[in-house]
Formats: sequence, structure tokens, C-alpha cells
Amino acid sequence: MDLLNDKVDLLNLVNELSLRYFNKPFKHDAYFNFRLRTTGGRYIPSKKVIELNPKYVLEMGEEELVGIIKHELCHYHLHIEGKGFKHGDAEFKELLKETGSPRFCGPLPSAKNRYKYKYECTKCGLTYKRIRRVNIKKYSCGKCRGKLQPIEMQ
Repeated sequence: MDLLNDKVDLLNLVNELSLRYFNKPFKHDAYFNFRLRTTGGRYIPSKKVIELNPKYVLEMGEEELVGIIKHELCHYHLHIEGKGFKHGDAEFKELLKETGSPRFCGPLPSAKNRYKYKYECTKCGLTYKRIRRVNIKKYSCGKCRGKLQPIEMQ
């Protein structure tokens, strides 16, 4: 089953999980959104669409994808029924527990080596990890206003 290239396989998987865990069919659309970066998936209530991040399949496998789909199906079914479907709602949290769905997805392995630069305050010792270089002549520590100095990344 090649989920990334075949939309029908993905829709079949989503519908199968919906029937197995929720005893209700999934009647709308689900697809991979290659532009998602910081989340495993999202449910768009206005369109009744589930978008999934393909990086999670490639880097973490199909088991992680199943957890993400179950989480998004919790949003979907509660929204369809007119109940509280947002993360903070008690009904949402309860349905997550009932179906064994994860509350959050784990971080991608490729995101761990995201930071290229590390700085340390000479006054209080606070460390800062940054993707982009910081001008240490212009910026100072946000906690104590001390000078920043670059340190080696391991």
C-alpha cells in the first residue's frame, strides 16, 4: 500500500480507522499536504477536510500516521455531531482516551538537528539555540542584558 502516491489508499485507511474506532464512516476528503511543517495533521472544519503531513510517514512510519489520523478523526466526528471538537474541550479529551488516540504527535527526527548556532550569556549563563546567526554586537541577553558569546554546537 503506497499511501503517499495513492489518494484512494489513504481515503480507505482513514475510513477503515473511522469505522473501527468510531463506528461511523468518514464521508469527506483526506489528503497529504506537503507544505505542513510543524504539525502531523490538521482538521479544517469549514471544508470538513483532514490534511496530513507526509514527513511523518517517511520518517516515523505508518504507526505514527495511524495515531495522527485517529486524532484528526476525533476532531472530525465531534464537529459533525456539533460537540466540542477543540483541543481544550472536555468532550475532545474524553474521545481521545476512549479511542486511544495521541494528544500530540512526536517531534520529527529531522527537526532535532535544526539549530545551527548556540549562544551563552556571559553574565547569567543562559543558553540560546538559534537557526540563524545573531549579531552579538547588537543583541544582548533577554533575561539580564548581559553580553552573548557564541559556543560550539555538539
